[in-house]
Amino acid sequence: MNGVGQAEWARDLAQRLLEPTLPRRWAHTQGVAGRAASLVPILGEEADTLVAAAYLHDIGYAPDLADTGFHPLDGARYLRDVVKADDTLCRLVAHHSCAVNEALNRNLYDALTSEFDEERPELVEALTYCDMTTGPDGQHLNVADRLAEIHSRYGPDHLVSRSITASTPCITAAVHSVEAALLAREAAG
Repeated sequence: MNGVGQAEWARDLAQRLLEPTLPRRWAHTQGVAGRAASLVPILGEEADTLVAAAYLHDIGYAPDLADTGFHPLDGARYLRDVVKADDTLCRLVAHHSCAVNEALNRNLYDALTSEFDEERPELVEALTYCDMTTGPDGQHLNVADRLAEIHSRYGPDHLVSRSITASTPCITAAVHSVEAALLAREAAG
């Protein structure tokens, strides 16, 4: 799926995969997509692609898609192999929210990086911003509260918490970069 309309297609796919079995994950996903739509002032025509990626970023959690247990890789593989999605969407899902650190902890780094090249930093940062400023129920959170929420949900010794700790500099830099771009755009009028 390419071009205008990607976001609608992605919303329908994500809803079908997540809402029946993972309604809270679906709520988060809708919130992330809402945050993505708010970035139109800095992304312009690429906003549709970002909104689509926001809808798709967590589909790897869907029980029917879970293979490795690493949702960025499982979701990106599904998009590539089953629905033949745009390469940009596959790369964004594969690498969202500094996924390489969790891939390292899961011994899936080689699989992730050999199967999916990195996407342009501006889009990856934008998706990370959207994901890491949206809580599990779709509410807006600042990045510090979102990171604390993830740690509290998983506990300090969990692989996800360890990965988030390693990813914190990358995540906060992405969030601050997008916030700065929004402020600059606002100041420019």
